[in-house]
Amino acid sequence: MKKKFLGLTAAIVAMFAFAACGNNDNDNGDVYYPPYYSAYNGSITDEVEYAGTLILSTTTSTYDAGLLDFLLPIFREETGWEVDVVSQGTGAALETARQGGSDVVLVHARALEDQFVADGFAERRYDIMFNDFILIGPADGAITHNTDIGEAFATILEDELYFISRGDNSGTHVRELDIWRVLDLYPYQSNNANYIETGDGMGATINMAIEMNAFTLSDRATWYNRPNHGDHVIVSEGAEYMLNPYGIMIVASSDLQEGARVFVDWMIGERGQELIGMFGVEEFGNPLFFPEAYLNWQ
Repeated sequence: MKKKFLGLTAAIVAMFAFAACGNNDNDNGDVYYPPYYSAYNGSITDEVEYAGTLILSTTTSTYDAGLLDFLLPIFREETGWEVDVVSQGTGAALETARQGGSDVVLVHARALEDQFVADGFAERRYDIMFNDFILIGPADGAITHNTDIGEAFATILEDELYFISRGDNSGTHVRELDIWRVLDLYPYQSNNANYIETGDGMGATINMAIEMNAFTLSDRATWYNRPNHGDHVIVSEGAEYMLNPYGIMIVASSDLQEGARVFVDWMIGERGQELIGMFGVEEFGNPLFFPEAYLNWQ
């Protein structure tokens, strides 16, 4: 059975190549130059007055990794705008925005983001950053470290190993389902006792995987920031189709368009991109998220 799935790697690569590659013209053929991108150089000399409070609906990965705790106080200091965060899976974050519950949305499921724009809930999507997905599991050698996520998923099913899914329509969950579909395997439809959905965030899902000696798909930033890895390690990583791009959008129904514009321009501009690229370097030796928007205006 494993030999059958080894030949499907190319199919997975083809499926994810489009989603993984950044679009340098931000989807509509013209390079976008944020009007605020050079305004903030880190040398704040005067206190900036409070301008208002924005609501950001975003994924659990940006929140759990600590990125927003790092960025938002600096943004407040430099612009006067405060940001309240609603942390959910990507599907729920987009639904919050559809219902008028947020001003800006920052998520990581490209097909869902494109549909959000197509349905008129945002004017456009902007590339902002990326990291990657990883498969984590027990360090006992049941699956040895590899770069072939297709083979790893097939082995989990074939050897009847436990797999913990977020099951919450998050960006991570969407990517997991895509991998199973390309392999023509559907454990989530077959009442497989070894396939368990948490319906919860990444942190809780990782905790369950550790408790049950099971495997799960995670973004790298959340995994690195977990205080307890138990006996778990990264067992599959590094494939091109495991890239995890994030997009940011201004919600069309927001009553705070000016503030939302300031926030998005700051995040995809020089200052925000510089800070995103710094996050995690001191502790881990590498950024936990790699700035992508600067590729569009450098």
